[in-house]
Amino acid sequence: MDINRTNVLGVGVSAINIPMALEVLDEWIDKHERHYVTVTGVHGVIESQHDEALRRIHNEAGMVTPDGMPLVWLSRRAGYHHVSRVYGPDLMLAVCEHSLKKNYRHYLYGGNEGVPELLAQKLQERFPGLSFAGMVSPPFRKMTPEEDAALVAEINALKPDILWVGLSTPKQERWMAEHVSRLDVPVLIGVGAAFDFHAGLKKQAPRWMQRSGLEWLFRLMTEPKRLWKRYLYNNPQFIWLVMLQQLGLRRYNI
Repeated sequence: MDINRTNVLGVGVSAINIPMALEVLDEWIDKHERHYVTVTGVHGVIESQHDEALRRIHNEAGMVTPDGMPLVWLSRRAGYHHVSRVYGPDLMLAVCEHSLKKNYRHYLYGGNEGVPELLAQKLQERFPGLSFAGMVSPPFRKMTPEEDAALVAEINALKPDILWVGLSTPKQERWMAEHVSRLDVPVLIGVGAAFDFHAGLKKQAPRWMQRSGLEWLFRLMTEPKRLWKRYLYNNPQFIWLVMLQQLGLRRYNI
């Protein structure tokens, strides 16, 4: 299934919605192809302005989902009126529910110690019969080559269909790009904070804030020390650069 992309400051954002995303994932798993999915909002796009390697990682992904409403609005403005938000936590729930019909097996990689186990428990309570091949909370430090090779061997032996990566951005994107060719797994999806949200460790913004593009404000209020620089710097820069792109005063390639 070919997916069009919207050029947002040089990042090709997939023109999709959740049903389309599920169809693409089914195709990858059926064909046993190997792809990774980046779930990207304003933060990921702005980070890519200063990091060419990260921009390339996004553009080489099998899908770059419109995680934030600004990316949805820009996609619709570009003529893709079917696009809706493919928010990481929502995508995770949709894929888990869909997996019950398809008998997909999942692997959880990320979160603090004990978080993957708690997340698996919560998801199995919500979706009885959901299957997990394995899970691991990686160390905060960089793994040694030996540790990394052992992890890859373990995951390949367990043969999951979908590997969820719950690290911070851009760490999870780099990890997926580095490992996609080494892992015998059709689908890698980086969902970041979805691990903590669905494990019940962090609160999500109310739906009305998510739909109106104000989720960033909710997250800023709940984690001001960690996020204030991200939002107070990234959001105005994003608006300015998008305005220049829309006016044709700045051009980007993908």
